[in-house]
Amino acid sequence: MQTNQTTVTEFILVGFMDHPELQIPLFIFFLLIYLITLVGNIGIIILTTTEARLHTPMYFFLRNLSIVDISLSTTIAPKLLTTLVIEHSTISFTGCTTQFFFFVIFVTTEACLLAVMAYDRFIAICYPLVYFVVMSKKLCILLVTAAYACGFVNSTVHTIVIFSLNFCNSNTINHFFCDVPPL
Repeated sequence: MQTNQTTVTEFILVGFMDHPELQIPLFIFFLLIYLITLVGNIGIIILTTTEARLHTPMYFFLRNLSIVDISLSTTIAPKLLTTLVIEHSTISFTGCTTQFFFFVIFVTTEACLLAVMAYDRFIAICYPLVYFVVMSKKLCILLVTAAYACGFVNSTVHTIVIFSLNFCNSNTINHFFCDVPPL
């Protein structure tokens, strides 16, 4: 027996549509925050790459955290800013899937990197004499690679599970990006 199912091809992002008088001030506010985030993180990346004294494990992890922070901000901010400017903002099913996939990658990777940075500080404080032996360049690269791998695996599983569901009700998302609770 066949059932009548409508396939969702796009989602309507409501976001801040309830308050049209706030859209332009919010656009300016979020644009400034996004630009400050980009400039600050790019500054950290440039500084920790060019300054030889900052070629230590702590700054290696900080540089990677800045890269993830830029990526995470760039996953959400452009669509958020578009939602504030366009009266009827939509996102395709593929676009929503892609945004969700990268959002989960970067959030998970950021959490893993913060755990790695906590371990790095633990070794530096509790075992300062063997710090550079324990936190070798090889281990640092391995830990960062593991953080990215965890993000990729977690995101792949979440994306497959969430987007294999049927979206048969309203295609309106009361949010400004594709996230689990609104979907």
